Amino acid sequence: MTIPTRTLNNGIEMPQLGFGVFQVPDAETTAAVSVALEAGYRSIDTAAIYGNEAGVGRALAESGIARDDLFVTSKVWISDHGYDSTLRAYDAALERLGLDHLDLFLIHWPIPAAGTYPETWRALEKLYADGRVRAIGVSNFEPEHLVRLETESGIVPAVNQVELHPALQNRAVVEANSARGIVTEAWSPLAQGAVLGDPAVLSIAELHGRTPAQVVLRWHLQQRRIVIPKSVTPARIAENLDVFGFDLSADELAAIDGLERDGRTGPHPAEFNG
Repeated sequence: MTIPTRTLNNGIEMPQLGFGVFQVPDAETTAAVSVALEAGYRSIDTAAIYGNEAGVGRALAESGIARDDLFVTSKVWISDHGYDSTLRAYDAALERLGLDHLDLFLIHWPIPAAGTYPETWRALEKLYADGRVRAIGVSNFEPEHLVRLETESGIVPAVNQVELHPALQNRAVVEANSARGIVTEAWSPLAQGAVLGDPAVLSIAELHGRTPAQVVLRWHLQQRRIVIPKSVTPARIAENLDVFGFDLSADELAAIDGLERDGRTGPHPAEFNG
């Protein structure tokens, strides 16, 4: 199986469908990532705050897959904001993962009240300039945060990873990303299952002989977003990857577009304003 890629704004190719490990305990992470790699995933998304980078690293090491065939993302947590502390956090992430570089390193949250994300971004720029990371980006950034980076830095983020699913489509962020050549990556792409019982999704799934989860992931992919669904169940891990043999019509895409509400499944950005 060949997973399509998105070309980031620095020319790097990133798989459009990856495997997320948010809320997966470290003890379970190695087995889950191993199943995902065996199924065909090659992009793995983790973060320092998840506490499972070591579990990811064990799975990568045991897989025997060449490093050049993998795409690994991690993120700097809010407690490590700042120039020097971010550089140290990157080194610590590599040690936990057992890697010599990351493919993508993100600022996990902007924390605008603290005012530290531009300084944190400068550290990411340093890592990129030194060739220690292939691409740098942000997570949970609102348009105003992107504007500040634009005015205070020299490198545009390659990716902005935000909560995005049919119930929460973050249209203003998507538009701001697009205007700057930033690829939108969706975390919680299935709304932790909250949208899978919607009549519109169920109807489309029945028509295509697919599961509701496959329909929602297909909706993301056809709108050129990167997605990182999470599961620890082998059958669902495989199911979430089997989304390339069908297409949704314009009317079906529009029907799912119409499901938007404030269906946030993760923390609200306001909770990280200070």
